[in-house]
Amino acid sequence: MKRRGHGIVGGLVALVLGLTACGGGADPDAAPGGPGVTREPCPNAVNPDNGCIYLGIISDLSAGPFHELGKPITHAQKAFWRRVNQQGGIGGYDIDVTTHTRDSKYDPATHKAMYEQMKDKVLALAQTLGSPTTAAILPDLRKNKIVATPVSWTSAWEFEDVILESGANYCVEAMNSVDYAVEAFSAESVMAVHFPGDYGDDAAAGAKIAAERRGLDFAHRVTGRGRQAQAPVIDAIVKEAPDVVLLTTGPEEAAAIVGETVRRGYPGHFIGSNPTWQRKMLDGPAGPALRQRYLQSAPWKPFAVDSPGHAAMRLAVGDVTPSDAMTSGWVLSYPLKAVLQKAAANGDLTREGVFRALKQITTIDYEGILPATAGDFSGDPNANAFRQTVLGRPDPGAYTGITVVKEFSAGPTASSYVFTAPCYQTL
Repeated sequence: MKRRGHGIVGGLVALVLGLTACGGGADPDAAPGGPGVTREPCPNAVNPDNGCIYLGIISDLSAGPFHELGKPITHAQKAFWRRVNQQGGIGGYDIDVTTHTRDSKYDPATHKAMYEQMKDKVLALAQTLGSPTTAAILPDLRKNKIVATPVSWTSAWEFEDVILESGANYCVEAMNSVDYAVEAFSAESVMAVHFPGDYGDDAAAGAKIAAERRGLDFAHRVTGRGRQAQAPVIDAIVKEAPDVVLLTTGPEEAAAIVGETVRRGYPGHFIGSNPTWQRKMLDGPAGPALRQRYLQSAPWKPFAVDSPGHAAMRLAVGDVTPSDAMTSGWVLSYPLKAVLQKAAANGDLTREGVFRALKQITTIDYEGILPATAGDFSGDPNANAFRQTVLGRPDPGAYTGITVVKEFSAGPTASSYVFTAPCYQTL
């Protein structure tokens, strides 16, 4: 089993929200067996004879640094669970992810307050966006065994029993990016430019581990939010001229850094962590520099790829602007679906039952988006860590602006690394 948390911003909380057995009662937000499960149908139910399982979503939907990711992620998740309901629901219940959707603007205090408001009304969290924001609610998630799906990929999640992560973590992603830079660019030096906290620090630590293994010079620089805050790291990149820069920021910051450093004569390459990319970056002033110098790392392939899961997603989300954030929202939902199905099959839709079901999951049907073995939650952190990522290049002709240039693979650093603690602790 996963070992309990090793302190992510005060301690990571494993979220396990268990489905509770329905009992009579008029309150649609409560049942005798526990919160978040009712005999009454969901609002606007697809299956009016089913009961209702309420799941919470706490995202960045308006003003935070990742709101342009949070909105399509949330749209895709709502489409995912609507499809589940159209297929009959789970164990006699439809799933509601709309009633308790909240916007925390990527602020940990707001995130925690919104969680406190909804925690007695939901069975689990279908989304908790951000590493520091999720860290703010982790102690209570552990205490109450509430399962949560994070929209973040810190390696700390490998050590949390109640967190349902999907895909490679930031640390692995950075390891594979550095290994690729050695092979493709003959890189001899690497700089990690990153946000503070376990998002940026985790990726920087992975880059450091890979650089040490491959004999590269390594440096890292912490940066803040917004275009105007990037001047110090832009100066550092231009002055030190590393062969490759790994970016773990938001899209606005990445575009500012790439565009200005290339304009000032920086000759090297950039590889961005998964949340760093947005399609509209190609349409801005940094577009030409991004096309020439930038690669995008990701835990899975982009929106337009041909797999059963991708096809189902595109049909479900409807007429939308294609977004790889939608792909993320869709993929991240498979584990919670599998856990709820297992708990229902076990006949125990309590929070404790969902927690036990999570530990019984060894494979997940991602419908071809990820290998089934990427969904193993039964072993220890090192055994469970998925180590394959993909790389893409900016392509204005692609639906989401990215074309895959390297298929799922794990470099020598990630393949041999032993996870004994979250990577960011080694930075």
